[in-house]
Amino acid sequence: MADSGLFIGWGDIRTGRTAASNTVFAEALALWTALQAAGEIESFETVLLAAHGGDLGGFFLLRGDPERLGRLSMSPDFVRLIQRAGAVVEGLGVVPATLDAAAVRLVGESTQATADLI
Repeated sequence: MADSGLFIGWGDIRTGRTAASNTVFAEALALWTALQAAGEIESFETVLLAAHGGDLGGFFLLRGDPERLGRLSMSPDFVRLIQRAGAVVEGLGVVPATLDAAAVRLVGESTQATADLI
């Protein structure tokens, strides 16, 4: 499983935009499915969070090769989707993510790099 990802998180649906947000959500699922079928991403997860007092309402986690994910994040289809999503949800964010074994490795490297500073 890929240890690089693209985290796409969002908050509340903008007032009066529920129907439109459902449309954009379906567009996102269709795009992720097509990208996975084409081998552009390895997989994706869809997460909706229960009310918890925070700002994050849900997220997609796309997994794949970091270079491909970087190109994807600049592609016209992705940029258009993110623009549409920003019109219907609050707090939209797209963030590269380090996952699984790579995250463990990164923490270890950080510990070694800063050991003499503590």
